[in-house]
Amino acid sequence: MSKISSVYDCTIITLDRHQHEKGNITVVQNNKEIPFEIDRVYYLYDIPGGESRGAHAHYDLEQLLVAASGSFDVTLDDGNVKRTFTLNRPYQGLYIKSGLWRELDNFSSGSVCMVLASAKYDEKDYIRDYDSFISYKSDE
Repeated sequence: MSKISSVYDCTIITLDRHQHEKGNITVVQNNKEIPFEIDRVYYLYDIPGGESRGAHAHYDLEQLLVAASGSFDVTLDDGNVKRTFTLNRPYQGLYIKSGLWRELDNFSSGSVCMVLASAKYDEKDYIRDYDSFISYKSDE
């Protein structure tokens, strides 16, 4: 558990990009481009205009969020500081440590958010209530 994670522990990572006249390719490998083993990949798409996603934290899960298409904003909150990142390049990802509240919004039309996660889905790893998150962080 990473109760002491800060929004400043999170960063944009430029991924391994190979440009070619026939198109580009970006490669992501476990513990090379990102600091964890990928155990699950999923993606969000067809988000209606004005809708947001996320609004939760994880006790243990680490993630890399990539705007595979289009753009969106990710606001991270460590209980004291909020920090917003705009993702709009498919060769860059936002590394999110565990123990941080996240909200995704401002999805452009046709945007796709690909998520690389350090573990399989486990409902017990979620903090879905903001007041419970603040209480968890204040117990540090």
